[in-house]
Amino acid sequence: MSDVSRLARSMWHQMEPIHAVLYFSPEGFEEAAALGYDVETRWPSYFAYRTAPLGAVGLRATAAACYSFSPSMIQEHVTGLWDTASPAQVLRARLTAVERTYRALLGDRMAGPEVAEAAELARRAAESTAVAARPFAAANLDLPWPEEPLLALWHAATVLREHRGDGHLAALLTADLDPCESLVSFAAIGAAPVANFAGRGWSEQEWAEAHERLTARGLVDPSGQATERGRALRDQVERMTDELAAAPWRALGEERAQRLAVLAGPVLGAVFGAGLLPMTSTLGIATVKAPD
Repeated sequence: MSDVSRLARSMWHQMEPIHAVLYFSPEGFEEAAALGYDVETRWPSYFAYRTAPLGAVGLRATAAACYSFSPSMIQEHVTGLWDTASPAQVLRARLTAVERTYRALLGDRMAGPEVAEAAELARRAAESTAVAARPFAAANLDLPWPEEPLLALWHAATVLREHRGDGHLAALLTADLDPCESLVSFAAIGAAPVANFAGRGWSEQEWAEAHERLTARGLVDPSGQATERGRALRDQVERMTDELAAAPWRALGEERAQRLAVLAGPVLGAVFGAGLLPMTSTLGIATVKAPD
């Protein structure tokens, strides 16, 4: 793994939680509920907040962009999504939710000079991204930059994580892993317990059929554990993801990226300290680490 690919993975660990708090904070659910979304489950607000930059996209476009979710789940939660509120209303609500969330977490520290410097560095990285075949990153870059530094930092983190995510889908396609197979193979290397992936909406039968397909390819054994070939393929996927995510960090440079990590540390610490994020996510952040 190249130094810049290793840096890309390290910065993903730093930036992803700063973005993801939106989908779990009480303030995020409150703003979604005010728009009229059902917040008994987190998925209506998740799909609204995440896809609003793309516009009022339909079921197929949502399934294409949100690769690992089952079509039946998307149909359940996305049908009528834009009848409840427009994308413009959702975009305003998500910024309000982020502002309220971080004000609760950081108070007056939201406007400190360290946050402003972090926001500037993160914006430099985000604005250097190439957007070809990266619809989520491009759509978020098309949005106006928030003036408040903490919100600008969050927006930059959003662009960077979506840039990486768009590249990750390219890596999965290159590995010939369909949406359900991508989860089965990830669970097979111990990235997260199988039960944690239930939220993606695949039925037991669909999961079992994907398992059978991967077993036939010699990637997973009958017990659901990855074979040596399966681990090698997932390693290939993660390495390609890192390589495709490296450009903004190459442009920013390692010294400034490390400075960003230090400056954003208190924000990241506040997120983890509040316990808003799940202890074990389906992203594998705790287990997908750069090799020595």
